[in-house]
Amino acid sequence: MTLNAADAPFAAHLSGLLPEGVLRPVEPRYLTEPRGRWQGQAGVLALPRTVDDVATLVRAANQWRVPVLPYGGGTGLVGGQVMPDGPAPLVVSLERMNRIRAVHPEENVLVAEAGCILADIQAAAAKADRLFPLSLAAEGSCRIGGNLSTNAGGVNVLRYGNTRDLCLGLEAVLPSGQVWHGLSRLRKDNTGYDLRNLLIGAEGTLGIITAAALKLSPVPGSIGTAMLSVSSPKAALELLSLSRAQVGEAVSAFELIHRQGLEFLTEVLPTVRQPFETPPEWCVLIELGLSGDGEASEALEHLFETALSAGLADDGVIAQSEAQRYELWTVREHLPEANRLIGSVSSHDVSLPLSAIPDFIKRAAAAVAEIGPFRINNFGHLGDGNLHYNVFPPKGHSRTEFAAVAGRVQRAVHDLVHALDGSVSAEHGIGRLKADDLIRYGDPVKLAAMRAIKTALDPVGIMNPGAVLRT
Repeated sequence: MTLNAADAPFAAHLSGLLPEGVLRPVEPRYLTEPRGRWQGQAGVLALPRTVDDVATLVRAANQWRVPVLPYGGGTGLVGGQVMPDGPAPLVVSLERMNRIRAVHPEENVLVAEAGCILADIQAAAAKADRLFPLSLAAEGSCRIGGNLSTNAGGVNVLRYGNTRDLCLGLEAVLPSGQVWHGLSRLRKDNTGYDLRNLLIGAEGTLGIITAAALKLSPVPGSIGTAMLSVSSPKAALELLSLSRAQVGEAVSAFELIHRQGLEFLTEVLPTVRQPFETPPEWCVLIELGLSGDGEASEALEHLFETALSAGLADDGVIAQSEAQRYELWTVREHLPEANRLIGSVSSHDVSLPLSAIPDFIKRAAAAVAEIGPFRINNFGHLGDGNLHYNVFPPKGHSRTEFAAVAGRVQRAVHDLVHALDGSVSAEHGIGRLKADDLIRYGDPVKLAAMRAIKTALDPVGIMNPGAVLRT
């Protein structure tokens, strides 16, 4: 194992405490993040197999005052999984803690270790004829510990909620190295402060989640998917309201897509089959999941007819098979990849009150246009108010040409979001990317309380320093 000289004594100490194979040579893949904004560092890399291994690692780090960086699937987009500066950390990857510990179909509960890949949890639920509804573009590589630590959202939040809403209990190692055995499967447990919800969304700054008891749901008897062309974001919101009036909580996903995103797919991912010959200015991807004897495709046909009569939609495609459903979702799920290939000047994961979204889209476009001749790919989970508002250089130009104004773009967008009572971090978390934004836009009383909690649980400050709260 190659270590910095300063790390060698700590690594030697750990070697005497841990089973063979837990400590590993540091590999480059643990020091990067998807957008290439930061290059991380590591003094020691550990791949524990048990919660006791994790407790031993954290306890030793606390004694030696070594920073601890929890590592999940590495898919986070705000830099929470890398430490670019400061003392080289102990990187703790939970990838070997990947067991499904138990499935309780009669309780609609599944217990999984934090290193389980999200897609594997979905498959284990399906094997028990149940649904784990968290669904993300990165579900083939992200891990449930990271999903919980960032309170990930995804496409089904409208019906099932964020990851926080899908968790009943946790097992976690606190900064002292103590293990909190909180893997409760109870739906009601009013026994004091809720440590579960404190650790969820904390991005590894208050401890390391090692396992979770997760909520499952019945598999819908009928699933229907459609992509409908709408005239404007306001019309899309009215269609959302109409959808919920007709089928209630059966609406599981309601995604807004702008023409620019479809044009990006044509430009850099031409093999992705699109449903419209001419991309509409705006469209929505709707998915329904009905129980009982109802047919989701019939419900969508009725919705489409009503929307046409009301002037809310003017064209549409309703999937007639699982293959067609897959094609529609392929369009939506490849938008982030097209963004990456184009290269954004500034990307924003924001949420707004639903009624404020049309005004935001109009005003943000005007504010960005004052800075430069940019292209805007605006898409996201309209049903829960979460937009991915991404700003790109003109065609034929590189984002590096606009690096000098990227900060102005981000500030303009975030200032407007804040003015409209929105949030500058909807589902990706704070990490290192938005730590300054948290100070700029956050409530001072909340920030003071957060710092007090951090100090109480992690007085030495070893857990993911620099993420969420500036040190």
